Amino acid sequence: MRLWLSALTVTVLSWLTKASGPLIIGERKLPPAAVRVTALTAPVLLAGLIVTELGGKAIDWTQLAGIGTAGVLALAKVPMLAAVAAGIVVTALIRLG
Repeated sequence: MRLWLSALTVTVLSWLTKASGPLIIGERKLPPAAVRVTALTAPVLLAGLIVTELGGKAIDWTQLAGIGTAGVLALAKVPMLAAVAAGIVVTALIRLG
């Protein structure tokens, strides 16, 4: 019971946190500096996930090719989901060959 209550509490707090931004800001536009910072959130989180996942392991060259593909596509302004998917496909294709 305590586990479910904890999960429910975290879920409600997450919803409130996500809703607080639009509720506080309302119809106002964000300053350009804030827009630039929020635009960098996805790439930074992806980089953190990659570093955490690879941790103390040696980097496989197929992973490096996939990460490089995703990075180049992200720099080319391809949507992040498509860039990551392309990186996964490149890694899988190299491993198949």
